[in-house]
Amino acid sequence: MTRETFIHPTAIVEKGAKIGNGVLIEAYAIVKENVVLEDNVTIKSFAYIDGFTTIGESSTIWPSASIGTKTQDLKFRGEKTFVKIGKRCEIREFVSINSSCSEGTTVEVGDDCLIMAYCHIAHNCKVGNRVIMSNNATLAGHVEVEDHAIIGGYTPIHQFVRIGKHAMVGGMTRVGQDIPPFTIGGDIPFRLAGLNLVGLKRHKFSLEVRKALAHAFRLVFRSELTLEEALDTIEKELSIHPEVAHFVKFCRDSKRGIIGLSKQPENKDERLDLEEEEEEEALAKK
Repeated sequence: MTRETFIHPTAIVEKGAKIGNGVLIEAYAIVKENVVLEDNVTIKSFAYIDGFTTIGESSTIWPSASIGTKTQDLKFRGEKTFVKIGKRCEIREFVSINSSCSEGTTVEVGDDCLIMAYCHIAHNCKVGNRVIMSNNATLAGHVEVEDHAIIGGYTPIHQFVRIGKHAMVGGMTRVGQDIPPFTIGGDIPFRLAGLNLVGLKRHKFSLEVRKALAHAFRLVFRSELTLEEALDTIEKELSIHPEVAHFVKFCRDSKRGIIGLSKQPENKDERLDLEEEEEEEALAKK
């Protein structure tokens, strides 16, 4: 269903702002001159959109959110920087998304993201598609969050940290190193509980892929091998599914180090779940 563009008389939309079709701007919202609002964007009351910011089609910015304002990085010297919000995003109340730092750089939020109330995304961050940040989760500068990751509430992410795809980070957790893809964990100090099996099943990853990832996880986090030895073993012993290859590459590319490498007891429930599924699948084929 299409709708007409409507700008409330009390909203301030500066000359130069580009407003798409079907855009709704509610009372007392402010949209500055260099902002681009694509088709069917909704800007709720008291939201403030500044800088060279583009908000993608059908996204909603909720009351009192602040997007595109000057970075808090003290190195900023007035360079031209950007913010790009993807399609169908929900940016909830009092979220702050700063502009970037260093000429021509961009803060990116992908498509279909849910950024809950009071979250913060700092300069030079890159957030993938379908990411969920729960209330008060905060990203310091240069953080990368891959697709489908979930970050629990009140969780600060240290600058330059990466959160892997389909990873789930528990609430009230302090994250200072990279969290590998497909894993789940939390607490202070951070502990990896295992694979995010529920998330992987919901996203229709095959049993074969989940078993391969579980084996890779055990080699890295449950064996006595060093990280490099474990990654070499994975590449030699496992049939490299794209997901396993991504897991290995993510670990090899880490600059801040991989979180949770101190060896911990195996999660026996995880192994049993996979074994039961393997038995059920075998019976189904008979």
